[in-house]
Amino acid sequence: MSSANNNPSQFPPPLSSEFVTVDFSTVTGDSHKEDTGGESPVNEVLVDITGPRPIPFVLSFNNLTYRVKVHRKMALPGFSRRGGSADTDADKTLLNEISGVARDGQIMAVLGASGSGKSTLIDALANRIAKESLKGEVTLNGEALESRMLKVISAYIMQDDMLYPMLTVEETLMFAAEFRLPQSLPNFKKKIRVEALIDQLGLRNAAKTIIGDEGHRGVSCGERRRVSIGIDIIHDPIILLLDEPASGLDSTSAFMVIKVLQRIAKSGSIVIMSIHQPSIRILGLLDRMMFLSRGQTVYNDSPMNLPLYLSEFGHPIPEGEDKTEFVLDLIRELEGSPEGTKSLVEFNKSWQIMKTTTQLELDRLGLTLKEAISASIGRGKLVPGASNDVTSSSIVPGLANPLWKEILVLSSRSILNSRRMPELFAVRLGAVLVTGFILATVYWQLDNSARGVQERIGFFAFSMSTTFYTCTNALPEFLQERYIFMRETAYYTYRRLSYVISNALVTIPGLTILSLTFAVTTFWAVGLDGGFPEFVFYFLIIFASFWCGSSFVTFLSGVVPHLMLGYTISVSVLAYFLLFSGFFINRDRIPDYWIWYHYLSLVKYPYEAVLQNEFENPTKCFARGVQVFDNSPLGEVPPAVKVRLLQSIGNSLGMTITSSTCLRKGSDILKQQGMTDLSKWNCFWITIAWGFLFQILFYFSLLFGSKNKRY
Repeated sequence: MSSANNNPSQFPPPLSSEFVTVDFSTVTGDSHKEDTGGESPVNEVLVDITGPRPIPFVLSFNNLTYRVKVHRKMALPGFSRRGGSADTDADKTLLNEISGVARDGQIMAVLGASGSGKSTLIDALANRIAKESLKGEVTLNGEALESRMLKVISAYIMQDDMLYPMLTVEETLMFAAEFRLPQSLPNFKKKIRVEALIDQLGLRNAAKTIIGDEGHRGVSCGERRRVSIGIDIIHDPIILLLDEPASGLDSTSAFMVIKVLQRIAKSGSIVIMSIHQPSIRILGLLDRMMFLSRGQTVYNDSPMNLPLYLSEFGHPIPEGEDKTEFVLDLIRELEGSPEGTKSLVEFNKSWQIMKTTTQLELDRLGLTLKEAISASIGRGKLVPGASNDVTSSSIVPGLANPLWKEILVLSSRSILNSRRMPELFAVRLGAVLVTGFILATVYWQLDNSARGVQERIGFFAFSMSTTFYTCTNALPEFLQERYIFMRETAYYTYRRLSYVISNALVTIPGLTILSLTFAVTTFWAVGLDGGFPEFVFYFLIIFASFWCGSSFVTFLSGVVPHLMLGYTISVSVLAYFLLFSGFFINRDRIPDYWIWYHYLSLVKYPYEAVLQNEFENPTKCFARGVQVFDNSPLGEVPPAVKVRLLQSIGNSLGMTITSSTCLRKGSDILKQQGMTDLSKWNCFWITIAWGFLFQILFYFSLLFGSKNKRY
């Protein structure tokens, strides 16, 4: 156990209340120790024992209804089944007038078979369904919840654990604290909060262990699930929504996860979760259960009242039978009958009417929602950037940190995760080295003859296109982070702009190394013209190509959600860029109806830049005297005949042409290739600008394409 736990004074609350470290089994009434199954035990948490009872919160949802269009094929009369059908759209009701109440200090579980609407209800409460598609209302303490406020005071934990694999448990929670806790909070207090949360989640033994993935062994499934919960409760949200938190876990791990959720609820939070089939031990931790069947409520009450409810319905639970199994079996049986669960739905409505409802404590206090939130913050709720000034227009501004701080934290997290997986960058570096080595050996020390000129042009075309193709290796990077990004930005963890800027900044050092490696490998080995200034520009234009290609692939990953589809599109588009770059066909030979693609080609500008860098030297000659006949039908003519032909040409032009006369300069090659409109520096800046444009487009793809809502 950490020293922080042994010294309660190290855990100062936001205001003046005192905290002590206690064994939670004494708080919950559990007198026995639970088998941990080899995982990190759940032992101690911080409990406020000095202040009055926390301000109550009541979340109400009334008549939630959600329908979607389902595309169906309908058989036409008079036609065979195979050939006679028509497409129709039908409405399917996923939620049908669902109502309920959840209170702080309690766990509400939503149960039902697959397809019953459990996850859909959690999505509806988490504002993950478009407003125009969802009917009904959700209120907190009698007031409608605005989307902005809900995102700040709540947390949604999805069924899949999306975490950075190479970060340790402690680092993962610390980065979450950097994002969600106010910048005004000193780093040592954030560290204290993380250490306390590690103990609360029972992760002390796994604090220094990486999360892990398929290729790296890390924490267990139960510990991973608790880490997922931890990163979303680091700011101590008032509302906690979870989709199947016990899915895929063994019974012991599942019990430990629900135990953690019970402790979170006891701290003054509303906990609502969907769960498929809880064990008897988990059932003892639940305060309220809601059974759903095909989008309708068939039971909504305390687990203790379930036997009486079923007995009055005429289906008493046999002695020794598991309650939830019996209910789920009964629901399946009724769903298979002609009338379905209509009788059970109607009985539930009459049951709810007969039950007497107690007046909420909130009515006696007379607190508005803002006053209740402000009082809760004053008692220690770490809502990011929140103010307990109830006179302010908004006590929950949303984002805890400024833009620069978010960029710094995002960059630090990405660098740390990438540094522990050097094989990813090593693959890209190896690809560049192998490509550079092959090109250097194939085009070794090219001469300045006509044939050498043609080979240089081919080298440049292949090199510049290769830099773009190499960037496709980065396509999986954002695709793997997509759901982490969507989860974090959905609840105001950081700005999308911060992510885009951080992502661009983090890639620059790697692109610089790749560019320098390729430039050093090929420039002198191929025998390119020029000294150090020409080498520097050669390196810069390669870097610009990598930057542009990387930005293009990043933008593509924000638009295309599937890896194979992304590879197909990127390879195809880059092939068209090369086709219209000016290498295979000169600009003046491209048809007018395709010329626009020539100017859109990303390969065009770096290709023209390296050609101008190579052939811009006015003193450099690439064909003297009889060399002008090389690579032509006259190349096989005897040298004496070539000399006489030169003399005849000179006489016709009124000038003397000898074997040493320069007949082809670099400027002639550039004119022949149709590359005289733009200077090499203009081509460089245009390539850089393309990269920035794709980064901007990437931002907009995240802004409009990651709403993460159902429609």
